[in-house]
Amino acid sequence: MNLLGTLWTLFWFVVAVGLLVTVHEYGHFWVARRLGFKVLRFSVGFGRPLVKWVRGADRVEYVIAAIPLGGYVKMLDEREGPVPSADLSRSFTRRPPWQRIAVLLAGPAFNILFAVLALWGIFWVNGVNVLRPHVGEVTADSIAARAGLRAGDAITGIDGATTEDARDVVLGLLDAVSSRSDIEMAVQDEAGATRTVRLALPDEEARRQLTEPARLFRGLGFELGAPPVLGTVEPGGPAARAGLLAGDRILAIDGNPMKDFREVADYVSARPGQQLSIQYERAGVTHSVQVAAAEDHLKGKRLGRIHVGMETHADLGLVAALSRGVSEAWNLSVLQARLFWRMLMGKVSLKNLSGPLSIAQVAGESAQQGAGSFLSTLILLSLSLGFLNLLPIPILDGGQIVFQAAEWFKGRPLSERTQIFGQQVGIALLIVLMGVALYNDIARQFS
Repeated sequence: MNLLGTLWTLFWFVVAVGLLVTVHEYGHFWVARRLGFKVLRFSVGFGRPLVKWVRGADRVEYVIAAIPLGGYVKMLDEREGPVPSADLSRSFTRRPPWQRIAVLLAGPAFNILFAVLALWGIFWVNGVNVLRPHVGEVTADSIAARAGLRAGDAITGIDGATTEDARDVVLGLLDAVSSRSDIEMAVQDEAGATRTVRLALPDEEARRQLTEPARLFRGLGFELGAPPVLGTVEPGGPAARAGLLAGDRILAIDGNPMKDFREVADYVSARPGQQLSIQYERAGVTHSVQVAAAEDHLKGKRLGRIHVGMETHADLGLVAALSRGVSEAWNLSVLQARLFWRMLMGKVSLKNLSGPLSIAQVAGESAQQGAGSFLSTLILLSLSLGFLNLLPIPILDGGQIVFQAAEWFKGRPLSERTQIFGQQVGIALLIVLMGVALYNDIARQFS
């Protein structure tokens, strides 16, 4: 990566982390202030302050610090030094345990709320694009081939759960291979006939290897594809001006047969500004039309486009968009928790852990693809940050919640020795997790 690319990646990494940390810490800050805790400092970043200002009757310090890898909200706490008697009732340790738990929960909750609100906005403004996942090429004598999976089959369900798009298939397969020895997949062939195929998986170690990045479909022996059918045709675009409509099936371009949508996209992309002879099928009748491919520019490359898509589009109202946003955030969070637990149990590969290098790369690439792509990345990172902080590791919010709940149950604080031991264990666990994640990041850079 050149210097300019590195700086671009670093910039968007700082933007992404800074925004999500601010959301997280503002959750702690907002709830603490509402419940009467005295807040001393709200810091985004660690280390030397770059910018600092003081506001309000409590003279709260607002800080932007030099190391943009986290943040904190510092509250009045008599464990850290003498507290004026007038402020004792506002000290963290003097507030009821349920209030302390509420403050600790607020950070992860605001990250999840941010994801829900962002998803709500995306679904409301853009609607949803749905592409029924299809089977592409099937490798001979593979797990998929022995199960009877065939190229062109539409995947309609996995283990009883409906699959609307390719992401549902990926997540459903990851869930399945990490928990059981066979997968029941509902499919529909090109003639409309439905059937069920059963993918018989190998032993547990081989199944764990299938969860490694980029190993899932190669190990199962098939690819995801899409039939060469137009899902959307952009009004006023080259295809629309030529008379093509959503639902048309592309049979050939310039006499070259098209087996799937990727072949269509690849062929058109390689011919910017050229006249294309497209043969297509509509309502069982074959037609031919001339289409002038537009010339688009992406990352310095000239690409041909006829402005069509393979997804079908549906608009959502305000309530439907909110419902889908909540459902999406919930499903992603539950699956994340399930896969993380299986990772600890050795059923999911540790190679899936990502550290700051991978996050930075994803942030930079998504920002280059546009605001929508970057926002989608922020949503996933925000859900991950919320989940990570709920883990019962003492140094994280989840571990502190466990301490406060134990004090509430016992009626007195845990001993200082117990708390120190818990903090040491938490730091050790985080170092291990971060070490594995950083190792994975470096391995990806050289793979």
